[in-house]
This record gives sequence, C-alpha cells and structure tokens, in this order.
Amino acid sequence: MTAPAVDVAEWSAALDARDLAPMPTDLGRVVVVAAHPDDETLAAAGLLQALDRAGGPAHLVVATDGEAAYPGMPPAELAATRRAELHAAWADLGGRAESVTWLGLPDSDLAAHEDALVAALRPLLAEADACLAPWPEDPHPDHAAAGRAARRAAAARTHCFGYPIWLMPWNRPDAVAVPWASALVHRLDDRARAAKAAAIGRFVSQTAPDEPILPPDVLAHFAGDRELFFRLPPADGAPLSRFAELYAADPDPWGTRSRWYEERKRAILLACLPRQRYTHAAEPGCGTGALTAALAARCDAVTASDPVSAELARGEPTGEHVRVLDAALPDPAAVPRGVDLVVASEVLYYLSPTDLAAATDRIAESLVPGGDLVVVHWRGLPAEAPQGAAEVHRLLRGDPRFAPLVEHRDEEFLLDVLRRR
Repeated sequence: MTAPAVDVAEWSAALDARDLAPMPTDLGRVVVVAAHPDDETLAAAGLLQALDRAGGPAHLVVATDGEAAYPGMPPAELAATRRAELHAAWADLGGRAESVTWLGLPDSDLAAHEDALVAALRPLLAEADACLAPWPEDPHPDHAAAGRAARRAAAARTHCFGYPIWLMPWNRPDAVAVPWASALVHRLDDRARAAKAAAIGRFVSQTAPDEPILPPDVLAHFAGDRELFFRLPPADGAPLSRFAELYAADPDPWGTRSRWYEERKRAILLACLPRQRYTHAAEPGCGTGALTAALAARCDAVTASDPVSAELARGEPTGEHVRVLDAALPDPAAVPRGVDLVVASEVLYYLSPTDLAAATDRIAESLVPGGDLVVVHWRGLPAEAPQGAAEVHRLLRGDPRFAPLVEHRDEEFLLDVLRRR
C-alpha cells in the first residue's frame, strides 16, 4: 500500500510565502529528459504547453520504459503499455511522435547505468539551448540519476533546469532542504490545467490499478496552478574554452560597442563612482576594453585583465597608464595590491563558489581602506554561471569587510558600490 501523500496545502503555503521568479519560456531548442514515461507530464506539462505556443517544440528523451513499476506484471507488456500512454499524452501537449527518443535503460536501476545514460544524452544535448530533467535531489533514485546524468551531459552553453516529482508528495516543505534561491515557478491558466489533467489521464497503468503508483492524494500535487523548477547551475566555474569559442565567432560577442544596454550600463556605472578620480583601478574580466577606456579617463593608473580577450583590449586607445594582462580571477595579478578601485562588471557570477570566495578575499586584501568595489551583474541566467546576480549580491552585501554605499537595480542589471572598511 502506498503511504499517504503530504497535504498539498503545506506546499501551497510554502510557495505562497516566496516571491519566486517566473520560469522562462523563450528557451530556444529544448531537450526534456525523463527517467520514466509520465515524469515530464506530471511535473512540466504546463511548461511544455507554453514552450509549444512559444514556437520551441521540445524533444523528449525517456531513459527507461518504466517496466518495473509493478513487479507482478510482465515487464515487456508494461513497457509497451507505458510507451503507448506516453505518446498519447505527448500528443496532447503538442509533441510529435518523432520527437521522442527511447533509451530503454533498466527501470529502477538507472543509478547503476548513469554513465551509459550520460553517453546516450551527450549527442542529444549537443545543440540544445536548454535542458529540462528531473531534479537531481529528487527522492526517487532513478529521477536523481537522470538529473545528474543530464547535467553531466549538457554543454556549457546549455541552460539546465530540474523538475521535482516526488519532492512534494513525499516530503513536508520544512523537513527537506529546498534550494529556494534557485527556484522558478511556471503558472498554469485554467486551459493549461485542463490539458495537463487530460494528459495525465492517459497514464491509466499508473492511476487505475487497485494499488496505483499515482493515487488521488499524489495526483493532487500535480493538479495545481503552479509548476516548480530549479535552475541547475554548473558546479564549476565557466570554462575558458566557452569564452574562447564566443570570441572566435565574434570579436565583440556581447556588443559592448554597439548595444544600448552596454552603453547605458557604462554610463550608470561611471555616474555611480563615488569619487571623481582614483589613483589605481583594477578591472578583472575587461573583455574588449570598452569599459577600460572609460575608466582610464578617471584613474591615474588602470590594471585590466582578461584570460581570453586581453589582446583585443590592448587595442583600445587608453594611454600608457593602462596595463592589460592575461589573467583571470582569483589570480592575484588580476587585482594588484594597493588599488583604490576594483570594477568587476559581469564577471563574478562566472566563478565557481570556491574561486568566488578566493576572488573576494583577494579584492578585500588588495583594496586600500576606504577603496571602492563596484560590481555589476546582468540579471538574466547565464548558462555557464554557477550562481546568479542575486546570489553574488547577497554574498558581497553580507561581507563585513565591505560597507554598502550605492545600489542600482533595474530589470536588466544590478549594480553595487561597496567601500572597503
């Protein structure tokens, strides 16, 4: 007999208590990974409908046939049934039969075949802009293995998101570590909820037996007007090869000289500098040098650095008081000791947590007392970044070595000015 599910109201209250960012639907080419037929429908049918309406039809990869759900049923028979159920549900959600790939790995033993799953997923994810997969911390071992494998197989440029399945039916929100900082929510209107319910209804093998896998109290967790997702950032910092790839394709991949966003960001940054002039500024991650040139007009000396684009930055007409080095944080060369200004524009969130801590230590050690740290974060979700703007913002604002001076927020970027105590 299946244990009773946790009351839906507890999770509704937990979601209501938090102002969660919306799950994006403009994700481009999306690959959805499921451990079993029905995972994607239970957890993400509303989002899948939104992706279809946005013109980005998803490709679905199903790791197992779910053939071990009922030990007393012949596995081949159950596998065939569940494949047919999934194709019917997938069609209800706007998917096409040819956009489903079956891997046929063993149900209830996916963790032992995780490396094989990674190998199978890698070519399927090679061109994906985004990947949806089971949350790697989901309490079902197959779901956890599928989530880990998808994250391992995805390219650095691919946005990865995890969808929980058994998190809510099996756990109370105050009894499990939920990564709310990386949580996103997709809201379903009445039409989407009805379509999701119809798609779930296709899985008769899971809902109709005397002891169903999905009894009514479990299904209630998937019948609401919200779907929960977690961003799955890379564990390590963004690889330099990714930036080298971008610069090889375009010498100004972020449009630092042509986009209004970049011009406006520079103007606001310069306007937020507390002092008219500085003795020595450090600018790690200087990119093409567009900001370096602007800082050169306000500083007696500038040490700029970038591990990939330093040669491009050296081409800026900045003057002999500007040095551009091939270095990356947390390399001490990127922030020399004795500087009175450090400007880190859209760079810190690309560092691994360990490197971010080391870089923060280096900045604190190198800034003279009373020196200023200016940090800018794009408020989007860089696929390669282990953390987002809000996380780095909170970390620096909570560091006792720095006193907050200025905070600028708008829908595109977040800017902080902090002073070394």
